[in-house]
Amino acid sequence: MKAVRVHQPGGVDALRLEEIPDPVPPPGWRTLEVKAAGVNHLDLWIRRGLALAKYPVIPGADAAGIERETGRRVLLNPARSCGSCEFCASGQKPMCRDYRIQGEHFDGTYAELLVAPAENLIPIPDALSFEEAAAAPLAFLTAWRMLFTRGRLAPSEDVLIWSAGAGVGTVCVQFALRAGARVIATASSPAKRERLRALGAQVVIDPSREDVLARVRELTGKRGVDLVVDYIGKETWSRSLQCARRGGRIVTCGATSGHDPAEDLRQVFYRQLEILGCTMGNDKELADALRLLFRGEVRPIVQDVLPLSEAREAQRRIESREVFGKIVLRP
Repeated sequence: MKAVRVHQPGGVDALRLEEIPDPVPPPGWRTLEVKAAGVNHLDLWIRRGLALAKYPVIPGADAAGIERETGRRVLLNPARSCGSCEFCASGQKPMCRDYRIQGEHFDGTYAELLVAPAENLIPIPDALSFEEAAAAPLAFLTAWRMLFTRGRLAPSEDVLIWSAGAGVGTVCVQFALRAGARVIATASSPAKRERLRALGAQVVIDPSREDVLARVRELTGKRGVDLVVDYIGKETWSRSLQCARRGGRIVTCGATSGHDPAEDLRQVFYRQLEILGCTMGNDKELADALRLLFRGEVRPIVQDVLPLSEAREAQRRIESREVFGKIVLRP
């Protein structure tokens, strides 16, 4: 089969399209004929040298296609855990010490074929395209857990979503609006701001020209927002703390601009803020998020569909922040 692999960390040139042997599923597993593979920021970290990755590795956490053994149209749940520890037993799968993600801890979805446990292949409606299905799992699962499980977002609350034009961000906007929250989004380009308004965000701020903290205080009567969604990290973290109301929550699932921000702890303890970490989610959260997708009430935003041979270009566009929503590869 054809697959894109990373043999050692590096720039986009580290992505190499190769012919490799077809994978063989062990007992209880299935073979997925990949029709579409979503590209996530996680894939860039794997290519750059995320410590947990073992090389060579096929990147990619998201995929949709045909389950060879049954002929079903399915999408991939990219997460696995031990299933028996205290966290798995209590439904907290992503807390498992053996938690693993497709394309990070083992070969991923930038390939014509992959193998996965049968329970990780989820049937999809005929009306849902493979491209949309492949753009959904990681972003939908992460957004759902951030907003509702960890962030406890409630109707009428204010939520600030940094860099909301990203794949996870566009889903967060849609989920928050459905929950009855007021969405305050940031985006760096006029085109992204326009699309966020079209998506329903009530307030869209240009962080390169406006003081985000001042605007948040103006919009909330100096109160601050109830929840801040920050996967940017170093570049935005101190402002995230300041934008939250007293007793507010800041939830983070990443650090695309750096993992070591300066932090004024007085903001945390004096104003009694909650800092909430989030990685992926459990099977129930994925099912809840996908239910909205399958009913057509929330959709992933797919900006571009490229052939697998253009994986380098796909990652380059994400790296340069040219993408609104997601890019999907087609093997």
